[in-house]
Amino acid sequence: MKIYLTATLAVLFSIKLMAAPAIAPSPEQVTPLLNGLTIPAVNLTTANNQTVALKQLVQQKPSVLVFYRGGWCPYCNAQLAALRDIEPQLNKLGYQLIAITPDSVASITKSLNDTGGQQLNYTLLSDANFAASSAFGLAYYLDDKTAAAYKGKLGSLITTEQGTEKVVLPVPAVYIVNTQAEALFSYVHINYKTRLDSELLLKAAELALQ
Repeated sequence: MKIYLTATLAVLFSIKLMAAPAIAPSPEQVTPLLNGLTIPAVNLTTANNQTVALKQLVQQKPSVLVFYRGGWCPYCNAQLAALRDIEPQLNKLGYQLIAITPDSVASITKSLNDTGGQQLNYTLLSDANFAASSAFGLAYYLDDKTAAAYKGKLGSLITTEQGTEKVVLPVPAVYIVNTQAEALFSYVHINYKTRLDSELLLKAAELALQ
C-alpha cells in the first residue's frame, strides 16, 4: 500500500508540474530554456503577415534569437540599433539575426523603419499570442499597477492576453542556436534595463562555432 501511495503521489506531482502555467506571475519566477536543450516548435508572424516556424528558420543557418519587450520600449530600441550595427559581423560568421517581440505585425513593420533613424535589415517576428515567449519560459504577467500605467500611456501598443486583457511581457533574452535547433548560449536578465553588450554577443557567437 505504501508503494502504491508513493507512486500515486509521484504521478500527481508530475501532472501538477505539467499543468503549471506557461506564463509566470512575475519576472522573478520565469524558467528560461536552458543551454543544451532544443528550442520549442512555435510559429511566429512576419512583417508581411506570413506564418513561419521558428525551428525551420534556425535549421537554415546558425541563429541569434533576441526576445525584446516592444518597439515602445526605449531600452529595446537601443538594443535593436546596437544589433543593427553588429549584424554584418554576425552575418560574416554565418549567423542570421532574428528578433522576437509581442508587438503586432503593424508595430514590427514600424520598428523595421524607425529604429535609430535607420532601417533594420534583420528579421523581426511578432509573437502577439506569446507562444514563443511562453515556450521559452520567458513570459510573465506585468503587475496590475504597472500594467494600468503602461496601458494609459501606450494604449494599443501594449499587447494583452486574449480573454484576460492582462499585460504579458518577455524577460529580455538572447539565445545562440545551431542548425540542430539546440541552444548553445543564453543571456537572460529580469531587469529590462540590462541588456547583453554587443561585443560580448559577438564573442559568444564566435565561441559557439568552435
